[in-house]
Amino acid sequence: MEFAELIKTPRADNVVLHRPFYPAVEGTLCLTGHHLIFSSRRQDNAEELWLLHSDIDSIEKRFVGSLGTIIIKCKDLRIIQLDIPGMEECLNIASSIEALSTLDSVTLMYPFFYRPMFEISEDGWRSFLPDQEFELLSSVTDEWRLSCINKEFSVCSSYPPLVIVPKSIDDEALRKVAMFRQGSRFPVLSYYHKKNGMVMMRSSQPLTGTNGRRCKEDEKLINATLRPGKRGYIIDTRSLNVAQQARAKGGGFEQEVHYPQWRRIHKCIERFNILQESLIKLVEACNDQSHNMDRWLSKLEASNWLTHIKEILTAACLAAQCIDREGASVLVHGTEGTDSTLQVTSLAQIILDPRCRTIRGFESLVVREWLQAGHPFQQRCAQSAYSNSKQKWEAPVFLLFLDCVWQILRQFPCSFEFNEQFLILLFEHAYASQFGTFLGNNEHERSKLKLPQKTMSLWSWVNRSEELSKFQNPLFEANSLVIWPSVAPQSLQLWEGVFLRWNRPSKFLDEAHEEMINIIKYNKTLQAKVNALRRQLAEMETDDRMQENLSWRLKFTCTY
Repeated sequence: MEFAELIKTPRADNVVLHRPFYPAVEGTLCLTGHHLIFSSRRQDNAEELWLLHSDIDSIEKRFVGSLGTIIIKCKDLRIIQLDIPGMEECLNIASSIEALSTLDSVTLMYPFFYRPMFEISEDGWRSFLPDQEFELLSSVTDEWRLSCINKEFSVCSSYPPLVIVPKSIDDEALRKVAMFRQGSRFPVLSYYHKKNGMVMMRSSQPLTGTNGRRCKEDEKLINATLRPGKRGYIIDTRSLNVAQQARAKGGGFEQEVHYPQWRRIHKCIERFNILQESLIKLVEACNDQSHNMDRWLSKLEASNWLTHIKEILTAACLAAQCIDREGASVLVHGTEGTDSTLQVTSLAQIILDPRCRTIRGFESLVVREWLQAGHPFQQRCAQSAYSNSKQKWEAPVFLLFLDCVWQILRQFPCSFEFNEQFLILLFEHAYASQFGTFLGNNEHERSKLKLPQKTMSLWSWVNRSEELSKFQNPLFEANSLVIWPSVAPQSLQLWEGVFLRWNRPSKFLDEAHEEMINIIKYNKTLQAKVNALRRQLAEMETDDRMQENLSWRLKFTCTY
């Protein structure tokens, strides 16, 4: 298919662009295969807007006489308005945008056509491979092995080719366990706690069914993570009622009679359409400028967004507490193990592991616990909060995770090497990007699409020194301790940087942030001067003592 076939009107003049808090600008609108490009006519202050078609969630058309208006609602929650003279031109442009923003084929998306204009110093596709993670693990324990059982994705299509499993469990046993878990997602290592040797594993639900089916290899696998005389915890991210209902469909949960050393705890985390509806309600409330305080608070509460944040953080804190304070190993799963499970395991690592609070450590966490672990980004991020299409598999699972990280960052502003802008960047690129990192639903699909060969990795761009500086937290001081976030309702706040950034002017916030950076730089300069003066003073005191000693010796010599 040629993109030209979908573009009925490639260019329109005398178009007026409207954006909140910016003056209206007149200029030329151009459509390409992947971008909507607006260029102003002003000689004194030329302005350009480049918008990926894949970033467009929905469009609305309005007409007043011969003047047409297109309202574009984006996946990053922006809303822009284009006034286009001529009804036919407006209709043509609207239909072209609709067609180009809903392409079915992944290979027609922009990452396959994007050519970087920067020098590539690091291949992001090879930055965080499983064998590199295993090398770090091997330096502290020899109880685990890197299994190639999923080579060619023959056992589990949503797992990577290499997985970390207990050394005492062979591949034949793993195959039997895979047949006992939904989607063949057998328990694999998620995190090793160096402090006490406890671990966190993740998987999908066991297929016990109504007959109470069991798998001795599965029992042996998860028991292999226990220390002698110790108990473990299974955190099921479904309510007990939902878990029991799953048995009628062939699923279920670990029964105490077969797993006597494990205590099962149910922590209900919502999924799919409930989360998507929550996002839609929240964005609608944030965009409504007409309501009073009572109505705003009522709509915010009705969205249940902060309730979902609280549920996820509570489950993650529980997992971290079991590992760090109870000295117990943990297995986390829901139904498929690709959504709420990953929210819990990744947030627990943010709490427990200082490395995950650095920029590269956090990138590694996203790759390991989301991309390699099989979170279906292509399905979950197909639509954002504005789409009029019928929901299928869309859900803001990754956005909720990022929001939870922001909540912890806000409570511990000095413990993270990255800033809020880094989290917003990941949100934007998960929904629409020139990079191939978040394309596909799992490593198997990315392999078939040959993304590492045909597209650029987001990490190749982000990890360049000139870009990294934008995402560094000026308040960062390395903190090797476990950090325990508060999940009390009064401790959780609306993430204004995402949900209100297009609804309010950012000038004063930007100025305040700039002033904070200047103060911190000045403070560091003064601290360096203080340290230099202290060294100088110490040297002078040393010289004085030496001079005194020399004077005393001379006096002593003269006396005798």
